[in-house]
Amino acid sequence: MLSQYLYISTAPNLSRDDVDSILKASARNNPERGITGLLIYNGRNFLQLLEGEESALVALMVRIGNDSRHTGISILDRKAIEQRSCPGWAMKRVLIAETVAGRREQLERNLPPGLDEQTRRIILNFATLN
Repeated sequence: MLSQYLYISTAPNLSRDDVDSILKASARNNPERGITGLLIYNGRNFLQLLEGEESALVALMVRIGNDSRHTGISILDRKAIEQRSCPGWAMKRVLIAETVAGRREQLERNLPPGLDEQTRRIILNFATLN
């Protein structure tokens, strides 16, 4: 069963190199696990969209939950999906602008077009967090 998870976590002390390391590991490991998605980091919080087979996502969420680089993991949405929203993204980093005002606009330009409206709204609301 193909599933999609959307979660948020807190990671206030990560450097750009730390985030880049997470992305490199995701790009290396996710294709063999059949996982796609996107990652947004605002300097304090992660918001990540994951897609793949349910069993692969459960295993990944266990690993994420044990990762000491972030805490307070909260799954915002979890659902079965017919098709992926991010089929070509092993893990795409979606950059957000430094200013809150510019974040929503930048996200709108970079989010995949196949994203359902509810998930899009949650991600855009994330842009207002500091």
